[in-house]
Amino acid sequence: MIPAPSPALLDFRHVSVMLGCKRVLDDVSLTIGAGEHVAILGPNGCGKSTLIKTITRELYPLAEPGSSLTILGQDTWDVFELRPLLGIVSSELMWRCTREITGRELVLSGFFSSIGIYPYHEVTTAMIQKTNQVLDLLDARRLADREITGMSSGEAHRLLIGRALVHRPLALLLDEPSNSLDFRAALELRDVLRKLARAGTGIVMVTHHLPDILPEMERVVLLRHGRIFADGPKNDLLTTERLGELFGHPVDVVRRDGYYHLW
Repeated sequence: MIPAPSPALLDFRHVSVMLGCKRVLDDVSLTIGAGEHVAILGPNGCGKSTLIKTITRELYPLAEPGSSLTILGQDTWDVFELRPLLGIVSSELMWRCTREITGRELVLSGFFSSIGIYPYHEVTTAMIQKTNQVLDLLDARRLADREITGMSSGEAHRLLIGRALVHRPLALLLDEPSNSLDFRAALELRDVLRKLARAGTGIVMVTHHLPDILPEMERVVLLRHGRIFADGPKNDLLTTERLGELFGHPVDVVRRDGYYHLW
């Protein structure tokens, strides 16, 4: 018997999302397979972060004829059951790292969908063991006992990825991952993400920085004014003509060592 195909990570059909009086996503149809590596690229304000929040059920689409949204084959989810399946790393989580917590506590808090450990959390030996495994995977054991407030942005981002990984999620959802990172920290972050991609973790990344797009990401979705502008192989879409139209400004595109750069 041929096994049934795995359900898509996400399947949007004619999805629209309002923020206040503004339609931020407008008639978006998008399917991403489980384990697929996809970059969603577009200028600021095009709806990228809204798309991520719609996937994680922080925002909900309009109930319109012909519109549907499924995640892993289901159209309804308990968000507390869904979020461990989708490891989320965002700047908003980074901004919440203001307490005096250690690197180990930050990674461990992924089991509780919190930032840091609180007295009412019941931490098990298995959780601690998994946390240490993740720290080793990310070459971050040296950060385990340091406080987050004393770390660089790059080090803290590495631990936020660890926080997202403790549940062995089916995919990582990355929202503008290189924001606030200096050159070296951005390079280190890309190395970590490439390692995870090669190990089989699906990666869905929204960004407006071309160098964020990993060599392992063969598919790119271009988003403009809340709509899908183009969707296909990156070699076809990351061109001077396409990106100039996407960003509304003449550009030059250069490829080097599997990465694309924009001027």
